[in-house]
Amino acid sequence: MNYFVTGGTGFIGRFLIQNLCKRDGTIYVLVRKSSRHKIQTLIEQCGVDKDKIVAVNGDLSKKRLGVSPKDMKALTGNIDHFYHLGAIYDLKADAASQEVANVEGTRNAVACAEQMQAKCFHLASSIAAAGMYRGTFREDMFEEAEGLSHPYFRTKHVSEGIVRKECSIPWRVYRPSMVVGHSQTGEMDKIDGPYYFFKVLQKFRRMLPPWVSLIGVEGGQMNIVPVDYVADAIDYISHKPKLDNTCFHLTDPNSKRVGEVLNIFAEAGHAPRMALRIDTRMFAFIPEGIRSMLGNLPPIKRIIQAVLGDFGIPADALKFANMQTRYDTRETERALKGSGISVPSLESYAPAIWDYWERKLDPDLFKDRTLKGNVAGKVVVITGASSGIGKAAALQLAEAGAQVVLVARSIEKLEETQKEIKEMGGTSFAYPCDVSDMESCDKLVETVLKNHGHVDVLINNAGRSIRRSLELTFDRFHDFERTMQLNYFGAIRLVMGFAPSMLERRQGHVINISSIAVIVGTSPRFSAYAASKSALDAFSRSAAAEFSDRNIAFTTINMPLVRTPMIGPTSIYQAVPTLTPEEAANMIGEAIVKRPKRIATPLGITMQVLNAIMPKATEIIMNMVFKTFPDSAAAQGSDTEGSKTEPSSEQVALAAVLKGIHV
Repeated sequence: MNYFVTGGTGFIGRFLIQNLCKRDGTIYVLVRKSSRHKIQTLIEQCGVDKDKIVAVNGDLSKKRLGVSPKDMKALTGNIDHFYHLGAIYDLKADAASQEVANVEGTRNAVACAEQMQAKCFHLASSIAAAGMYRGTFREDMFEEAEGLSHPYFRTKHVSEGIVRKECSIPWRVYRPSMVVGHSQTGEMDKIDGPYYFFKVLQKFRRMLPPWVSLIGVEGGQMNIVPVDYVADAIDYISHKPKLDNTCFHLTDPNSKRVGEVLNIFAEAGHAPRMALRIDTRMFAFIPEGIRSMLGNLPPIKRIIQAVLGDFGIPADALKFANMQTRYDTRETERALKGSGISVPSLESYAPAIWDYWERKLDPDLFKDRTLKGNVAGKVVVITGASSGIGKAAALQLAEAGAQVVLVARSIEKLEETQKEIKEMGGTSFAYPCDVSDMESCDKLVETVLKNHGHVDVLINNAGRSIRRSLELTFDRFHDFERTMQLNYFGAIRLVMGFAPSMLERRQGHVINISSIAVIVGTSPRFSAYAASKSALDAFSRSAAAEFSDRNIAFTTINMPLVRTPMIGPTSIYQAVPTLTPEEAANMIGEAIVKRPKRIATPLGITMQVLNAIMPKATEIIMNMVFKTFPDSAAAQGSDTEGSKTEPSSEQVALAAVLKGIHV
């Protein structure tokens, strides 16, 4: 008994061929010339001799599959079963591609099978051929399909119609539902169907403990079957006599709703489950026209697209999350009776599916998480690059291959940084600039754009911190003016200068080095500093909202206390836990790689939440901090010589508990 298979190197095809290899005869597999190497891989996977699986050059888009006259002559009259699995199974594929592969490919396959005088033509169709039918779709139904506007549904329906109406030899049609990985190994070759929602579940798992109950959606039917069941069923039914010109639903007779499916996979992935699931049918009282109008409002569409984009979910996947179709399986059950082949329960194999996805298919596994992969060859401007965080970040970026533009007031200190970068083999350019001077900022922008053409990343790191209580500041209004001038006006002057070229290129990233004080909400003795950084934060949120559709990202890093020259005047900080400049530079590297909206410490976020729900409690805590850490001698206007005192045990203990809160 001999076989001819299209799509034999595809997902279902590989498992079907493994089954066919257990039978006598030769298996001929249609492949493009460029894909002949896949046949060798298939032979090795099946563990058979090379003569068992034979490659036949061809293409779905060619008449009679483009099989050469020589191969056609050799195969004519020698093929018992012709399996047509070659097709596009992808909601994201364009309509033209699906038309060629699914419709013309099937017509060409039928013509090829007829010329070969194959004894039976087997089509791997799909439940998509039923469209968005409301109710139970039987295996003997075809013309009754409805809701076929989507290219995938339409082409699968049309291709099945070609077999039913045009094929002159006996045929059998198999309609699998959503095919997932192997029920034992979890093996899968792509993200599809329920896999689109795994990223959401994974993110919930990282944010919340599994015992937390969530509110979710119930949705429509999501019928799922493992690939080994599909391959086993096709193999068995195709060899059983007296079943010609029949359609078989390879679906789970115990179909589950979307909410149930997500909960099963949430449990498999140790993620929080949805205790309350809202059935979308409860909104049916809203007229379809109003629902459609709301869904098509530009802001709503943008929000939906952004959320789906973050999780890698195609928009079409949501359309099919509310399907109401059920599939009758009486013909399939009758054909498989006594074979021992049945659909396993989703609960039994969901852990294998999740495990394989997380180890092999999770999109995050394929992202370049290295700093080098994200900055090599890119122009990165960093202000305050002559010392502290700026210098440490400049060295790391240069080592990773970035073209680092060093900015600071002192050209001498910048040249020292340049020398270190040169010694490590990096590339850097030094430009003196007083960021608190608007004309100096404008000159820097003009020079950088003239010499480098564009800026990929702007790091607003230069800053001024003044630690002085308000009672000592009543006659020092210039403290607020000079802090705002550098930390806010200077930073946004550079953003406004480099933004036009970023927008033109539709590419750019602005990173603002801020303070934990901004998200804590209260910062005694740092009123001038916190206000200036808060202003920059507010500006960045507004700019990000305006530029979000043009690939310009803004990241705020709310730094904890870092041991830099800025904190030198406050002697108590010598006993306080701090980050090193290198550790702070790592946070900048993380911002470049991940492009998040914000990077902050867990304690800072905790205090932010506390301030939102219990503002008075936060105020009391920060007042205690205020009283425990007095003004420095410099802030009081005293001679600092010999005035340094050892911190008390209370000060050290509180500083350790509130690490980074007070900067």
